[in-house]
Amino acid sequence: MNKQVTTPETLAASSRIDESAERIKQATSSAVSSTKEAVDRVADHVEEGLHRATDKAADAASRATDKAAELGERGREVYDETMDRADAWLEQAREYVREKPVQSVAIALGAGWLLGRILRR
Repeated sequence: MNKQVTTPETLAASSRIDESAERIKQATSSAVSSTKEAVDRVADHVEEGLHRATDKAADAASRATDKAAELGERGREVYDETMDRADAWLEQAREYVREKPVQSVAIALGAGWLLGRILRR
């Protein structure tokens, strides 16, 4: 059988080992804690950046939607104005034909003859 002998030197060595082990535990706990804090700070920073980017993208999308709606409305207005002008011109042409039917037929024949000559070439 192997008996352990406790001498003052063994007790001192054991005490130093325990103290060293305790210091290592504390250093490890401190390192883990500071690492967790650093990771949390970085995660918060990334989250804030993502929120800002998302807000900017949403704002840009909103502005683009508003601009598209504005341009669509302007397009409808231009279309309506163009149709009104075309209707007015058509009405003027009808009135002219009613007022001067012989001249209208002569103009139509002349325009047809001229167009025929141009398209033959």
